[in-house]
Amino acid sequence: MRLAVIIPTLGRREQLSRLLKYLGDQTRLPDEVILSAPDATHIELPECCSFPVSLVFGPKGSSAQRNTALAPSLQRFDLITFFDDDFVPSAEYLEQVEKAFAENDGWAVLMGRVVRDGATNAGLSWEDAEAALREAKGKTHAGPLVVDHVGAYGCNMSVRSSLVGDVRFDERLVLYGWQEDIDFTSRLRSRGRVVCVNSITGVHLGIKSGRTSGTRFGYSQVANPIYLIKKGSVPASFALPLMFRNIAANLAKSLRPEPYVDRRGRLRGNMLAILHVAMGRIEPEYILKI
Repeated sequence: MRLAVIIPTLGRREQLSRLLKYLGDQTRLPDEVILSAPDATHIELPECCSFPVSLVFGPKGSSAQRNTALAPSLQRFDLITFFDDDFVPSAEYLEQVEKAFAENDGWAVLMGRVVRDGATNAGLSWEDAEAALREAKGKTHAGPLVVDHVGAYGCNMSVRSSLVGDVRFDERLVLYGWQEDIDFTSRLRSRGRVVCVNSITGVHLGIKSGRTSGTRFGYSQVANPIYLIKKGSVPASFALPLMFRNIAANLAKSLRPEPYVDRRGRLRGNMLAILHVAMGRIEPEYILKI
């Protein structure tokens, strides 16, 4: 199988360069790594790579950048793996992905288990990631090996190209694209299983640079789930609890917010989106006006 890695990136030149060097230690090298950015100023390449690297440029935003790289890749590769530029995969990650797809014809989407996620805290360092991966390698996961999901976590997800067809990331989910990964992969469930394989591991550093503002993100936390429910791509049983958990967290922590989260900005965005939804206005791209 031919396997490509697509990495959308924005404003993280040094982090991207380090990730490219790190991917050279994969036990199964990618056949190509495709970097998708608004322009060349966002990309720094290491002196040498063990695999071909290509660059594509287009509109800014997680959905748009993924689409810019995805469309020309579907006919060239059997498998496409999406990594965030702050995701650190285990050394066997791509080898395990290829093996899992080869052994399971009915799988459309696969993601690995995130053993530590800096998105839920102040963020992690490379040293944290390497330590977490060493620890995970020495342990057997207690739960089931394969778990079906509504959709995949976009920091690390792989798709079978032959099943993608005309499905694309929704570019109405602009900028950070909150839940664009779930929307895209959930729409592929009609074509094959969407699974997490717990023996395939990685760490999400959760770097805060390059993220959208607190108010914009808070707006997306409400507007995007409602939009996806109305669209029919994500079940309300998944989207509504997610939305209410985020509102509750922002409300509870706004009095004493974490230094690395703009809880009050998020709460303002939540309230504005709730007002718009009550008025019948469901417009994810409104964050461009905030």
